[in-house]
Amino acid sequence: MNLPTHLLLVLSLLAGAERVGARPRPVPDRLVVLTFDDAALTHATYVAPLLKKYGFGATFFVCEFREPPFADKTKYMSWAQIRELHRQGFEVGSHTLTHRHVNKLTESELVAELDSLESRCRAQRLPRPRTFAYPGYDTAPRALPVLRRQGYRLARTGGDRPYDPARDNPLLIPSYTTLATNRQQILDALAQAKDGRLVVLTIHGVPDLAHDWVTTPPALFEEYLQYLHDHHYRVVALRDVARYIAD
Repeated sequence: MNLPTHLLLVLSLLAGAERVGARPRPVPDRLVVLTFDDAALTHATYVAPLLKKYGFGATFFVCEFREPPFADKTKYMSWAQIRELHRQGFEVGSHTLTHRHVNKLTESELVAELDSLESRCRAQRLPRPRTFAYPGYDTAPRALPVLRRQGYRLARTGGDRPYDPARDNPLLIPSYTTLATNRQQILDALAQAKDGRLVVLTIHGVPDLAHDWVTTPPALFEEYLQYLHDHHYRVVALRDVARYIAD
């Protein structure tokens, strides 16, 4: 069948746009990203089964803490458990190898931390991490070109505000931290996932057996998941945010 010339031109332009990459998708209302830090044991034993129950995505930012030591498997996941999170479809991201704050590292030291965590993942036959979380939320201007060179497109920090892909640097994505004491702040934050903005939550252990000052009580965590489910939020991993960002 012969198509009109003008239609052939339109199809050609569409095909070209597909090859070079389409425009970023508009951010839907009620979009929430769940991120979990520090390789806490309860991520494997408690959190992941609940996420699967609700059909929610998530990113687990892993590291090997020095204190309490990562070898203490009453507090931290094993690499076998981390590998199982990946098998279940969750994202495994980088939190440096030893949770060193990037504002205290030289460029070469940061590269070494990233390389070491990536090496661990490679040894476990895990994909190379492509998202990053700043330990302690501490950022530094010199870290951004390092992350780009290492192939990281998205990086999460703190800040307690929504993320606007049209305005914010994707290597400085803000998030809200869930604690035992800030339930109303988190519920208010979730209401801001609209008008082109999405909300990222940072969660540590549920509970956190290594660092109790950042614990999230299990009952409160379950309340959040039920709230997200009942109010029809879309809950994804950080890697999924890439579709809303211009190349």
